[in-house]
Amino acid sequence: MRAPFASDPAATRGRLRPEEESTFRSCFQRDRDRIIHASAFRRLKHKTQVFIEHEGDYYRTRLTHSIEVAQVARTISGALGLNAELTEAVALAHDLGHPPFGHTGEDALQALMAPYGGFDHNAQAIRIVTHLERHYAEFDGLNLTWETLEGLAKHNGPVTGDLPWALAAYERQHDLELGTFASAEAQVAAIADDVAYNHHDLHDGLRAELFSTDELAELPILRGNFAEVDRLYPGLNYYRRRHEALRRFFGVLVEDVINVARTRLREMQPETATDIRMAGRTLIQFSDPVFEDLKMIRAFLFDRMYRAESVVIMRQQVTRVVEDLFPYFCAHPEQLPKQWRKDVEEADGNIAMARIVSDYISGMTDRFALQEHERLIVNS
Repeated sequence: MRAPFASDPAATRGRLRPEEESTFRSCFQRDRDRIIHASAFRRLKHKTQVFIEHEGDYYRTRLTHSIEVAQVARTISGALGLNAELTEAVALAHDLGHPPFGHTGEDALQALMAPYGGFDHNAQAIRIVTHLERHYAEFDGLNLTWETLEGLAKHNGPVTGDLPWALAAYERQHDLELGTFASAEAQVAAIADDVAYNHHDLHDGLRAELFSTDELAELPILRGNFAEVDRLYPGLNYYRRRHEALRRFFGVLVEDVINVARTRLREMQPETATDIRMAGRTLIQFSDPVFEDLKMIRAFLFDRMYRAESVVIMRQQVTRVVEDLFPYFCAHPEQLPKQWRKDVEEADGNIAMARIVSDYISGMTDRFALQEHERLIVNS
């Protein structure tokens, strides 16, 4: 049964460019389908989560991460009586703006773009779905509903202060009410992101042998998960044991979010989706004890995984790739693919040109960026 504060597709604020809606799909289902069919979504297959995409067949990529986030988000959304299709759309699109090489690539691009308005992956996701996807006859972008765009823009909370230029450019023509909180569905997508990466980064770190199962079993929450597995399945195979413990850890996080949300929603008694936006705080969160435990787990991951020597060395290498490609394309725009030529011709000054190059590089996959660097820089 759908909650009264769930987003109602029949009451959508619509699309920037009105369209005749689908006969068989709600507007939020249609948004989700357009995201799945977008070029930027397919490119997530070869974009880094933590490890560079080509380093191993089993590590998460941005695509597998996004699918896991969507699965968690649908589970939580269903338990709370929210609109699962809107939740899924925001979850699937939340990482579309990430450049190659994960946060390392973003840091490099942000530094390079500092004189030209900066770079922000959340704002870039808005730019992709409103401008850079160019497949439809009647509009640029995907022409998503207001609710999906709002969720992408502020799923992490209100956006205040100086806006990233890419978000500000769209906000001028379509008010997403950035100063308020997002819908419950977007908040669920945001917490599902936290659940997914806290779980799968531990799994990938184990596979990369950056830490041991015994070390993992001493961490908060996981200590109890391993104890339960050992009690139920004494002598279980090493790999099955850690998988069973990690899936229990996953379950603890999901159940905690659902229980906290139910309590807060019961206390607040919201009657509409607008009540959620005007609540003045995020309603979909971890409990304080679980949040404190997760801070300890994140500290462990930063020390043993994100700052591991092998990861740091690779980050230095891929930072150089972005730092080399950016000035090269600014100086040689003729090397951009044909579909970018019109943008280059219409570019008015260095800022416009830099933003075109930023759009192009941020859309690259890990492997394509490495190939282009080899072709244009190393072998030139």
